[in-house]
Amino acid sequence: MAEKPQIQLFVKASEDGESVGNCPFCQRLFMVLLLKGVPFTLTTVDTKRALDVLKDFAPGAQLPVLLYNGEPMTDTVTIEDFLEDKLCPPTFPSLVPRYRESSLAGNDIFHKFSTFIKNPVPAQDEALQRNLLRALLKLDEYLSAPLQHELAQDPQLRASQRRFLDGDQLTLADCNLLPKLNIVQVVCQHFRRLGIPRELRGVWRYLGNAGETKEFKYTCPSVEEIIQAYRPVARAPQ
Repeated sequence: MAEKPQIQLFVKASEDGESVGNCPFCQRLFMVLLLKGVPFTLTTVDTKRALDVLKDFAPGAQLPVLLYNGEPMTDTVTIEDFLEDKLCPPTFPSLVPRYRESSLAGNDIFHKFSTFIKNPVPAQDEALQRNLLRALLKLDEYLSAPLQHELAQDPQLRASQRRFLDGDQLTLADCNLLPKLNIVQVVCQHFRRLGIPRELRGVWRYLGNAGETKEFKYTCPSVEEIIQAYRPVARAPQ
């Protein structure tokens, strides 16, 4: 039996320097490792101080950083692909979605959210808000439409019953989208009193299901941490 790899994940620390901070890329890899079920060490790094903890193996690197048997890796997508390749069946579960569309669903939401929340020109707010809502509606439509395997079981099914993007199990697609979607809800609600609309039932069902999983709940930064991170850049409405 092969020895288990030595894995260390370095993520951004919260304002108190100890808990998990606001970084969707850090949360993404944290979720992946929990879903893989492999033992690993998590180290929170206080970015306000000198990153002494990284200086020996990844000087100047942006977080997250992964050490795999002593080898440092710094690109989130590359790390994800590497982990999927190394931690593969039958020992570890595959996290690749079965539908390509699941990986693309909601992929423009975070960019549209950032443009809206950081917009310095109040006159553009309405148009940017519409762009964000359109992207959320598109995600809602994907989550609400039955996938092929659901229709194979019930050809009459009108609305999807699945828990996540690709089915009833979390995949890499969810590890990418959920941390960002959580930030969108928290920040828009706090700074603009405009969270994700309740009519988007597919999106809310998705977030509710995610909140019941330890992989999402345990890796989330606190609401206060997210708000604090966006305070310097989120412009309040005029």
